[in-house]
Amino acid sequence: MTTEARQERRASIWVEVSLLLTVFFFATNFVAVKTVVEVVPPVLFAAVRFTLVGLLMLAILRFVEPETRLARGDLPTFIGLGFVGISCTQTVFTIGVGQTTAANTAVIYATAPVWGMLLGFFLKLERPRLTGIVGIALCLFGVVAVQYGGLELAGTSLTGDFLILLAAIFWGSYTVLSIPLLRRYSPLAVAAYSIFLGGLIVVPISLVDLDVNYVDLTGLIWFAALYSALLSSGFGFFGWQRGVAAVGANRVLIYQYLIALTGITAGIILLGETFGPGQVLGAAIILGGVYLARRR
Repeated sequence: MTTEARQERRASIWVEVSLLLTVFFFATNFVAVKTVVEVVPPVLFAAVRFTLVGLLMLAILRFVEPETRLARGDLPTFIGLGFVGISCTQTVFTIGVGQTTAANTAVIYATAPVWGMLLGFFLKLERPRLTGIVGIALCLFGVVAVQYGGLELAGTSLTGDFLILLAAIFWGSYTVLSIPLLRRYSPLAVAAYSIFLGGLIVVPISLVDLDVNYVDLTGLIWFAALYSALLSSGFGFFGWQRGVAAVGANRVLIYQYLIALTGITAGIILLGETFGPGQVLGAAIILGGVYLARRR
């Protein structure tokens, strides 16, 4: 094996490892966020989390890629991307996860790639296919099955599930809208600028509710907040976009399934949540719909 081949193999292994770590951090983030928002207002947590993580990522970007600069003409695009992918997605997600279970969140959020594909149809980036249309229909049916199956279970609510679905739509849209910028900027740069700008947009909104009982900020809450910010938001966003850039969206889709399954498991083990037969059926339908929709 040549030196170049060995280097490519090491790079490939690192991409796989970073994606597996991202899967774990993303999946357990459902539990971490749910833990934090029991004490901290959801919008306030989203604003602080992403603004600080954005600053950290910008510092890392300046160190790792000192030549990278944000072109003035791209600023409005990054602001729009941050608004969709961070301001809208994470605000709605953080509020929603506080009103439903982490297990339901993991399943419904797995529909994100399908909504990205649907946006691609409208923007004429992809041609509508029969399998894609069927996959979208299955995902919608699966979400209804998850919601119906969880009506009698503790911790679930239609409002929370709907908010998570809305967050998944925003996140899928963010993925599609970031493609033009990824052609001119590195995955780290796209993540850093969009996270920071998106977090800043949420800051004024978060000032409406600053009701935090600091006595309730236990070590567990601080750990969950730091875990969500540094590992899920920081490493996770970079690792996911780097994986998409390295191995392609279709292959990364496999890891989307792992996030859903790991998230369900984490909710059951760490929070003692219940996942009934109806929700299991809905989860299977959703994952099948996502696979069918994104199948080439």
